[in-house]
Amino acid sequence: MLNRRQIRIKAMQIIFAYYSEDKPDVVKYEKILFESFNRFRDLYIALLLLPGEMQAKAIEKIEAGMNKKLPTQEDLHPNTKFVTNNLVRILANSKVLDKVSKEIHIRWRDNDDLLRSMFKSLIESEDYKEYMASKERGFEHDREFLLRFLRRELINFEHMHDWLEEIGIFWNDDLDLASSMALKTLKTVKESDNDVELMPLWKADDDEEEYTKQLFRRTLALGAESEKMIAENAPNWEADRIATMDMVILKMALAEAQTFESIPLKVTMNEYIELANYYSTPKSNVFINGILETLFSKLQSDGKINKIGRGLIDA
Repeated sequence: MLNRRQIRIKAMQIIFAYYSEDKPDVVKYEKILFESFNRFRDLYIALLLLPGEMQAKAIEKIEAGMNKKLPTQEDLHPNTKFVTNNLVRILANSKVLDKVSKEIHIRWRDNDDLLRSMFKSLIESEDYKEYMASKERGFEHDREFLLRFLRRELINFEHMHDWLEEIGIFWNDDLDLASSMALKTLKTVKESDNDVELMPLWKADDDEEEYTKQLFRRTLALGAESEKMIAENAPNWEADRIATMDMVILKMALAEAQTFESIPLKVTMNEYIELANYYSTPKSNVFINGILETLFSKLQSDGKINKIGRGLIDA
């Protein structure tokens, strides 16, 4: 489920692309923004499909061993603990995942070399060896192994990161939250379940989708006015000398502060300084902090920033 920070990151990326184009189309870029959220959901689903792909590779390995001309005792009597893992079985046989897998843009089987590398990483990991050697059985034991392996190995697999970057430049930015959602989903599955229940992208009773639309639209609508204010209050800096990403972050912060009455100013300030820490230059957070403090104070004095309810909380 998307959180506000993820929404801000997505909006920042798309607004940056918007301002990088000579004659950008607002409607087009808003569609791109919401499509990027759909792609995030694709990644979440793809991560849930990975255990089933690893199970398929394990079955292939067992069958290959049995079909050898001179099979060993291990080939003839393989350890099937992983292929019969109860949680992996539910995922591999999930009708829900099978249906949505046909709609997503990440197809693991398009890159069999990657799957083989991942499987090799799986069977060589200490977690896998300990799990396979353990006499312990049961659903919780199976779940704990799978959660641990996904967390420690698959999600951090470098070749997967490289492949995701090849098929979409923002996939890696989504990986942490998509992984968190996948792990939370696996924690909700019960032994008696025949399928998995996917987490929604947007909360049914929340306003995150509307927040996203308004943040995007208001940032662009107030863009020229915001840029003028920034230039007037940036000592020794002309507007065209301010880094594009810094300008985008500042414009978004100013739009959020003026548009959303229930978001405290301190929250807005901290969130956009945090974005600058990750996505802009080393000194950007100090620059952005100074500009926002000045402009927030000015906009409050001019009556352009008004807070109500939770927005009045200084936290």
